Amino acid sequence: MTTDFLSEYASFCTEHGRPDRLELMLCDINAVLRGKWLPGDDEEKLANGGVRLPLSTYAPNILGEEVEATGLGIAVGDPDGKLVPVAGSLHPVPWAKGTAAQVLVEMIDERGEIPAYSSRRQLALVLERFKARGLKPVIATELEFYLYQPREDQNDPPLPPDRSPTAQNYDLEVLDRTHAILDDILSGATAQGMSPDTLIAEYGPGQFEVNFHHTDDVLSAADDALTFRRLVRGVARRHGMAATFMAKPYADYPGNGMHVHISMVDETGKNVFDEGAANAPGPRLLQCVAGTLATMEPLQAIFAPHMNSYRRFQPMSFAPHTPDWGIDNRAAAVRLPDISGPGARLEHRIAGADANPYLVIAAVLGGMLHGMDHPDLPLPPPLDEETETESTPLTADWGTAVERFADADIASAIFGEGFRDIYTAVRRDEISQLTTAISQIEYRTYLGRL
Repeated sequence: MTTDFLSEYASFCTEHGRPDRLELMLCDINAVLRGKWLPGDDEEKLANGGVRLPLSTYAPNILGEEVEATGLGIAVGDPDGKLVPVAGSLHPVPWAKGTAAQVLVEMIDERGEIPAYSSRRQLALVLERFKARGLKPVIATELEFYLYQPREDQNDPPLPPDRSPTAQNYDLEVLDRTHAILDDILSGATAQGMSPDTLIAEYGPGQFEVNFHHTDDVLSAADDALTFRRLVRGVARRHGMAATFMAKPYADYPGNGMHVHISMVDETGKNVFDEGAANAPGPRLLQCVAGTLATMEPLQAIFAPHMNSYRRFQPMSFAPHTPDWGIDNRAAAVRLPDISGPGARLEHRIAGADANPYLVIAAVLGGMLHGMDHPDLPLPPPLDEETETESTPLTADWGTAVERFADADIASAIFGEGFRDIYTAVRRDEISQLTTAISQIEYRTYLGRL
C-alpha cells in the first residue's frame, strides 16, 4: 500500500506538478465527505499510516454530530483509525484556487481492517458474493442535480438561474446558455478519471442530468457518483452559482434521482441476462427484477435516507413510488431498457440523488442476489399489461421506512446486523431532531391566528 500510493503520487506530481495540498476524503454514512487537508509535500505521512481520524467519523448524523446509540464515539473512548488511500482515486481538483489534489481514503481499525460500518466496504462485501458465483455486475449511474442562485441566508428557498423555463427538458438553448458551467463540469469529470456519457437539461428549472458509461469496476463507479457531487458543487461555486443533489429542492418541480443500470456477465464476459429471447425477458433477469421489487420496501430507507427524500414518494411527484416494473417504461420503479443482446439490463429508478451511492448499489445488488436465491418469488405483471391488482405504494413517511429497515431480515442479510443497527440509530437520531423542530410554515399559519 505504501509503495503503491507513493508511486501513484509521484506520477501525479510528474503530470500535474506537486500540489499545494492533498485533500483526504472519507465518505460517511450520509455520503458527506469528511477528512483533512495535508501539505502537498507530506505524502509519506499518509502512506505510512500517520494520518488519523476517529473511527466514529464513519457514522455521524447529517448534522455532523456523534450518535451515542451507534455504540461508536466517546462511549467506547472514540478511538482513532489510520487513514489509507483508495488506489486509483488520486486526482486534481480543477475548481480549486492554487494547486490541489484529492484522494479518497478509508480507515483501518486496531485489527488492521476496514470496519464493516464503512459504506464503501459494504459494497465491496456484496461484490465478493457475486465473485463467489462467477458473476460480475456491470453498472452505470445517472445523476440529476439543480443549479440555483447563491442564497444570502441558509433559510432562504432556492431560486433557479435567470431565464430558466419552468419545463426545460431536453432544451438545447438552456444547455447553450449554461455551457460555461456544464463544460467545466464535464472537463473536470474527465480530469478526475470519470467517464461521463451524455448531459441533458432535465425537466425542472436549472435541473440537469449526467449519465456515466457502463463499467464492471463497480467500486470505481460508486466512487465517481460520490465525487461527482463534490465536483458539481465546486465548479458551480467557481462560476458564482450553487448546486444541489437534494432529493426535492422544489415542491412543484421534479426531484433529483439517481438511477442505476445493472447487467451481469459471467466468467467468459457473456451477459447472463441475454438468454436468447428477443421479445421477452429471460428467467435470470426476471429473478433479479423480482428480488429488487421484494426488497424495495424494506430497503427504502437506503434509497431515501433523509426527511426531504420522502417528498419524492408522493403522487404526481414525477418519480416512481410503487414497487413495479415494466419494459422500457419510465413510470416503473424497475425499468428494462433492453431485454436481449449485450445491453440486456435492469434500471433501478427509486433512489434519490441525495442517497449514499455505495449503499444504494449494494442494496440493489443485494436485492438481485435475493431474487436469484429465491427463484419462486412472486412477480407482478409489468406495467405494460392491464391488471386488476395494483402494487402498494412505498411509504411517504420517513419514520415508517426506518422502522421497516430496522426490522428487516433482508437488511441484515445484505448489510450485516451491526451495520443495520448503526444505520438505524443514525436515522432515528435525525428523526428525533428534525421532525420535532417547529417549521416556518407553522409559525406563519398559526402563531398570530390561534
